[in-house]
Amino acid sequence: MEFEATFGTRAPVIGMVHLPPLPGAPKAPDDGATAMRDALDRAAADARALDRGGVDGIMVENFGDAPFYPDDAPKHVVAGVTRAATAIAAETDLPLGINVLRNDADAALSVAAAVGADYVRVNVHTGARVTDQGVVEGKAHETIRLRDRLGVGVGVFADTDVKHSAPLSAEGFSAESFADTAERGLADAVIASGRGTGEAMDPEALEAVVDDRDAHGLDTPVLVGSGVRADTIGDVLSVADGAIVGTALKEGGETTAPVDAERVAEVVARADEVR
Repeated sequence: MEFEATFGTRAPVIGMVHLPPLPGAPKAPDDGATAMRDALDRAAADARALDRGGVDGIMVENFGDAPFYPDDAPKHVVAGVTRAATAIAAETDLPLGINVLRNDADAALSVAAAVGADYVRVNVHTGARVTDQGVVEGKAHETIRLRDRLGVGVGVFADTDVKHSAPLSAEGFSAESFADTAERGLADAVIASGRGTGEAMDPEALEAVVDDRDAHGLDTPVLVGSGVRADTIGDVLSVADGAIVGTALKEGGETTAPVDAERVAEVVARADEVR
C-alpha cells in the first residue's frame, strides 16, 4: 500500500473503534441479538464521531471480547467483526483498518478483503511473545501469502514489542527486530506502543525504534499505538510517522466509553500544528 496516499497526510491520526462485547463473549448480553445490535450501534456512532472530529483513518477491533482467543478466533467472532466493519464503512469513507484480537491475522485480512478495508493490525507478526493468552507466535509467512491469494492491497501494520506482552528473551527489543518485521516480514508499517492500553510510550524507546529503522536503511512508517493524548501528539509526530489513538478520544478518557467528537477535534488540531 501507499501509506501517505492512503491517508492523505504524511502523519495520520487513526482513531479507534473499540467494539463492546460481541455475541458469545463472556461480558456480552445474554441475548445475542441485543449484543450484536449494541455493537453495531456503537460502531456506527463512534465512526461518525471520529469522522466529524477529523481523523485520517479508523481502526476497529473486538476490544470487548476479553479474554481473547490467542490466534484463531471462532467464526462467530469473525462474523461479528465483519458486520461491525460493514456498519462503519456505511458511515464514512475514511480509510479503515481491522484488528481481530488477540492475533488472528488471517481473520483480519479476510474481514478486510470482504468489506474493502485498507489495512490490518497484527500484534505479533514475526517472532514470539509471552502474553496473557500464552505464547503467541508470528505467522508472517502465512499472512503475506494469504494477502496475495486474496488479491487485495491491504496494508499490514505490525507491532514491535507489542503492549500487554513480554519478550521470550531477556534482551527484549533487539536491533534486528525492526528488520525482521519490516524487511523479512514485509510489514507495511510498524507500530510501537507503551506497556498497555492507554499507556504512553517512553520517548527514548520510540526514538530507538526509529533509529533502528533508519540504521537498516528502511523507510517503513512507524506509528505509535498507545497512550497518545492531545498534549503529547505534537511530540509524538515530531518523531513518528503517525499515531493510533483510542482512549484519549473517548468521553472522560475512558477506553470503553463512546468517542467524543470534541476530544477528537482537539487531538487532530494539535497534530495539524506539526504536520
